[in-house]
Amino acid sequence: MTWTSAFGSACGKLLRTIVNRMALARISPNFLTFLGLVIDTVAAFLFGYANADNQARRFFYAGLVIFGAGFFDLVDGRVARASNQVTRFGAFFDSVVDRYSDAALFFGLLVYYSRGGRFFYVVLAALAMISSIMVSYTRARAESLIGTCKVGFMERPERLVLLIIGAVFNRMAPVLWVIAVLSTITVAHRIYYTWLQTERPQTSTAEPGRSAA
Repeated sequence: MTWTSAFGSACGKLLRTIVNRMALARISPNFLTFLGLVIDTVAAFLFGYANADNQARRFFYAGLVIFGAGFFDLVDGRVARASNQVTRFGAFFDSVVDRYSDAALFFGLLVYYSRGGRFFYVVLAALAMISSIMVSYTRARAESLIGTCKVGFMERPERLVLLIIGAVFNRMAPVLWVIAVLSTITVAHRIYYTWLQTERPQTSTAEPGRSAA
């Protein structure tokens, strides 16, 4: 066994132990989901109230906070399954809260760039936020019509990893470019994929025109 596989096995065992303890304590998965939103909101404040003197430090802390919030996003579903608390509402609530968490982080960056009078980056952050939300919306809407739509690359885990990298290494501008461009490509890919699927005979599972949102 290599040291990497040993490390991965140890981390997996630790995660299972934590999940089992939470399940035994009957901690609500919805509470864990909401707690992740609260922690991401802290990161948004760190972004928004950074300035020229403390920007690198506050962004670094924000990256660490986002990483910490990711833990709750990782365990909420596992706790639900381990404690037999899986519900359709829980899946819905998790999806809705994830969208708020994403928007909060980008909103913090919008505040930061607007306070600094950097209009171009305000627009860039807004574009990254809109395209990120549309990645999730196009999948949800498509799956109400064709059953499954997992095409495309830039989903939430990839976005969070990029935001963490951008914050910790103080390279947020190129990260926003990558998120905005790749998210837009992912949205276009899902639109095209859904168009192909709906053009096939008897593939539609919902009435056209009915909103899934």
